[in-house]
Amino acid sequence: MTAAAETFSAVGTVGAFVIGFVLLRREHRREAERAEDEHRTQAARISAWLEVHRKPDGVRELAFHIHNASDMPIYEVELPLAESDSEAQAEFVGLVPPGQTIRKPAPPEWLRTYVEPEPVQIEFLDSAGRRWSRNEQGSLTRIDAK
Repeated sequence: MTAAAETFSAVGTVGAFVIGFVLLRREHRREAERAEDEHRTQAARISAWLEVHRKPDGVRELAFHIHNASDMPIYEVELPLAESDSEAQAEFVGLVPPGQTIRKPAPPEWLRTYVEPEPVQIEFLDSAGRRWSRNEQGSLTRIDAK
């Protein structure tokens, strides 16, 4: 009887340890997800698109628009362009202040094929130094440091 009680007690102790460990892992995962959501908060408020506008002299110009709807600036902003001659090119913008939209001219030859505003790929550093990329479909991805 004593041996059965001790065995039951040992199994109960091991079971409590396993349940505690499982609950601890779940909570750790939840915390990691919350931290990732906090990291994404600023990056989710950044967008870029291609659109025609009229310059002060009335000439139509195709331009990249980069909008920062967050409360902090973004840095090292780049707009990767289509590859030509096996070299990837990018339009470097630099800094986009909070709450502002920056406009940069697009390659003039693109105006011939322009139909309507469309999203473009963008890469940038958030205010915490994390690098992000948003593709033309709007998908946001964190780019790990190399």
